[in-house]
Amino acid sequence: MTLFTRDPAVLVLEDGTRHVGRAYGARGTTLGEVVFATGMTGYQETLTDPSYAGQIVLQTAPHIGNTGMNDEDPESRRIWVSGYIVRDPSRVVSNWRANASLGDALEDDAVVGISGIDTRAVTRHIRSAGSMRGGIFSGDAAGLDDDEQLRLVRGAPAMAGRNLSAEVSVAAAEVTAAVGERIGNLAVLDLGVKQATILNLAERGFEVHVLPQDVTIDDVRAIDPVAVFYSNGPGDPAASGDHVGLLRDVLEAGFPFFGICFGNQLLGRALGFGTYKLPFGHRGINQPVLDKTTGRVEITAHNHGFAVDAPIDGVTDSPNGYGRVEVSHIGLNDNVVEGLRALDIPAFSVQYHPEAAAGPHDANYLFDRFRDMVLANQSKDSE
Repeated sequence: MTLFTRDPAVLVLEDGTRHVGRAYGARGTTLGEVVFATGMTGYQETLTDPSYAGQIVLQTAPHIGNTGMNDEDPESRRIWVSGYIVRDPSRVVSNWRANASLGDALEDDAVVGISGIDTRAVTRHIRSAGSMRGGIFSGDAAGLDDDEQLRLVRGAPAMAGRNLSAEVSVAAAEVTAAVGERIGNLAVLDLGVKQATILNLAERGFEVHVLPQDVTIDDVRAIDPVAVFYSNGPGDPAASGDHVGLLRDVLEAGFPFFGICFGNQLLGRALGFGTYKLPFGHRGINQPVLDKTTGRVEITAHNHGFAVDAPIDGVTDSPNGYGRVEVSHIGLNDNVVEGLRALDIPAFSVQYHPEAAAGPHDANYLFDRFRDMVLANQSKDSE
């Protein structure tokens, strides 16, 4: 197990703000967009969520790592965060399922981290100034000149305009068998899909075919799907024109569609709406969302820095000719669009995470809603 260290490390933000702490995980230099996540649990799921690729994640909960790392809870094949910021890493691992410490896991996946800084101060700064580029410097890099560190941070690519799907997607198709009564094949475009999503879809009777992000409509048709699903993922939806084009082909072919997170943004763009970058995004497991179809308020898990620009009241026509569309879900903290529903074609999406590992599970019913939509479409086709 990695022991506590006094090796120095520094977090540098692009506005010149500096926070000096201790090295945690791997040593070296890492650059990315600094964002904060408010969950008090589920750090393993956060670290292994591909949507965090290209980002340095700050945990607002002060004590991280007490349950270690295990082989049951990862959301993907590796840790994806570019860097990790915590205040007080646990000195011991206290969970019977753990087979590694968090510090060791960070080191094994070459993730440069920092501990021992005032994470509340960094969070408050980002809340005021907005998400920004940053860098963590430790080991030999901790001795770089302050101006050189800042130069490296400001030279890093911004998240706006980045397409990261190819970095996180599978290289070849992968299949997960349906659980229980089989509905049919489901084409899942892997833009950074989480394991919990795959399991939830399989438990609804879908044979889940996870496809690489660069497939064509012919590749989708080749598996004879009953529906198509777009996953969560990192990057700017405005930089994913090919994925939007494929989705328009999917909608025009009449396949039922469900999208989560990045998939919601891409559905919005396919329907003809714009997207924009949020000041500091939504990341955590305690975000209140209104489901306008039921009037119910749900506590939900989020991880998104972009949002769809669509009217939140009433019904509007799709600018791209797909009929009537309504905003189905709204974030109650800031009125951000959190879901879309097409009224004339079988398609809907949500911006948050109904698979929600590690919780909450208020929105898990959306997988049932998708299953029911697919079954209704099959009945309609058989008439």
